[in-house]
Amino acid sequence: MSRENGRPGAESGAGEQLALIREAVRGRKAERAKPRTWRGAELAAGLPVARVLVDKGLVHLDRYFDYAVPAAMDAEAQPGVRVRVRFGAGEKGGRREGGKLVSGFIVQRVAESEYRGVLAPIAQVLSAERVLTPELLGLCRAVADRYAGTLADVVQLAVPPRRARAEAKESPAPLPPNAQPEVGSWGRYGAGPGFLAALARGDAPRAVWTALPGATWPQEVARAMAAALASGRGALVVVPDGRAAARVDDALGELIGAGRHVLLTADSGPEERYRRWLAVSRGSVRAVIGTRAAMFAPVRELGLVALWDDGDGSHSDPHAPQPHAREVLIQRSVSERAGFLLGGLSCTVEAAQLVETGWARPLTAEREQVRAAAPMVRTVGDGDEARDAAARAARLPTMAWQVVREGLKRGPVLVQVPRRGYAPRLACERCRTPARCRSCAGPLESQEAGGELACAWCGRAEPDWRCGECGGGRLRAQIVGARRTAEELGRAFPAVPVRTSGRDHILTTVPGAPALVVSTPGAEPVAEEGGYAAALLLDGWALLGRPDLRAGEEALRRWLGAAALVRGHAEGGTVAVIAEPTLRPVQALVRWDPVGHAVRELAERAELGFPPVSRMASVAGRSEDVVELLGAAELPPGAEVLGPVPLAVPDPGRPRRPGDPPPGETWERALVRVRPGQGAVLAAALKAARAARLVKREGEPVRVRIDPPDLG
Repeated sequence: MSRENGRPGAESGAGEQLALIREAVRGRKAERAKPRTWRGAELAAGLPVARVLVDKGLVHLDRYFDYAVPAAMDAEAQPGVRVRVRFGAGEKGGRREGGKLVSGFIVQRVAESEYRGVLAPIAQVLSAERVLTPELLGLCRAVADRYAGTLADVVQLAVPPRRARAEAKESPAPLPPNAQPEVGSWGRYGAGPGFLAALARGDAPRAVWTALPGATWPQEVARAMAAALASGRGALVVVPDGRAAARVDDALGELIGAGRHVLLTADSGPEERYRRWLAVSRGSVRAVIGTRAAMFAPVRELGLVALWDDGDGSHSDPHAPQPHAREVLIQRSVSERAGFLLGGLSCTVEAAQLVETGWARPLTAEREQVRAAAPMVRTVGDGDEARDAAARAARLPTMAWQVVREGLKRGPVLVQVPRRGYAPRLACERCRTPARCRSCAGPLESQEAGGELACAWCGRAEPDWRCGECGGGRLRAQIVGARRTAEELGRAFPAVPVRTSGRDHILTTVPGAPALVVSTPGAEPVAEEGGYAAALLLDGWALLGRPDLRAGEEALRRWLGAAALVRGHAEGGTVAVIAEPTLRPVQALVRWDPVGHAVRELAERAELGFPPVSRMASVAGRSEDVVELLGAAELPPGAEVLGPVPLAVPDPGRPRRPGDPPPGETWERALVRVRPGQGAVLAAALKAARAARLVKREGEPVRVRIDPPDLG
């Protein structure tokens, strides 16, 4: 299709010609379209062939396609712009016929094509804006190769959809670099001042930062960004969610003023987000704060890439090829020679490996600083019984109930509950048989006290439920959710206001007055006036008992995230965790030693050959398809295939995700493990095997994921 002032043009069916309507720069009438064939068409005088990345994420089409550049499009059809081309056409009588109009990007202009047939011309230049720069294209190719994906899929993640009105607006002129910031609270870390100084003088230091408890980490991230900006370079920070991004945005705005950075999150809306992205691409601003998608932000002359809380699952993109922000930013740090900062209150095994291999340096505080900033942590075993009526009413052991009572005398108290809802899992009170739907056998749940039972899978109501084993009609809660916990605490402390924060309604902050704040993990609001007086971490078994290799690491990460919002030991801050005291994650919380926990986990995984010490790929699909693909793949020497085994059924309480088996189908999964250094060969082998199956149209598609986070 062609355009004139943004309006679609027409196509001649008799001569198979494309009507090219283009408004001339000096107001002349638009020229007519040339024939859609190489022969006889008036082509661009220089470099008449464009190599186009077609927006088709099929693994067997992961290459560039050549198209002719009409002379009328010569000025606009430059590398990096969006175009529309005919794709899937065939040759008939020396002419290129048929084909569907698809979008793509020009990646290169060349003088000749290796294709000896007839080239179809570019149908339309959608925009003269060069959005796919050579640097961004190289990054996307590296990510696609690492994750056995296609370049088109990665470019879809990296370049946001076009918004014409945003492109029509000019971006402001860039401001001069800001002054070098003061050290501030970075002085609490031994190597902190040196890290900022290295960024300010244009070096590229790499650090794994274990932040001290408290609410000061956004200011510290902002100072690191300001130090990189002071050197005349750019800075990019990726955080897990919009709340964290807003905190860093406020801190950086206070430090360097407005106009030097942008916030890239979904909350700003598609058009505004694209306008800000264009400001970064055009060089108007050199600092970006954003969520996962911002890892590809085209910041010019990058001086610092930073990632906060890399253990958060939101950093792993659910769309093919499912890259992790940590690995993308590591790639950018190396290829663009930028500084690297991986920060968090906890420490993942991947972060510990970066330090152990010497790729990054540790950035931690002395133990005296940690003890002063951290609250006192007390443990309560799950089996401890409450000895008084008030504690029993709140479903709490006596010591935990006392921590809450004492904390409410000084300020708000945070209560972390692993599960949302009211009673997400129910069982017969008499025989403990799980309550299930009579239609689909899904688990029954209750959304409120005395509310109607409903199936978590099909949603069917069960008003007259009876136990199929004993005939009983009374139910008990196997798992208690955040809403019921808030209800029970409200009865135990009737004079205290109770607030809840969860997926349906997340609070950003709460006042410093006494109150109970019941929250699910990750939704904890910040308490004003110095933090919470106390915190209660309930149902530790629900986090530690998950059948996952990362269960202990994830439980510790969530506990530290909540406990860090509590006042320090010197101010009387106390945290009570309801979990078995002898378990390693619980002991790490008591000592406030996330690095030690990660180092021990890394050592154990090295002995067992688990990631990140080894590289691993997940291959999922129908059993016969998985076996056939692995049999055809040229795996590297020494590759070990584990399985296939039946794929676990997804938790019915969570939304369906890309990569889940289709409804009603039974899938199996095999894991392929290789030695360090063989990850690229493994990814290339699996990608080639998938491409060959698609070309031959053998079997059903198989899903491949490199470095899956959930090994089970």
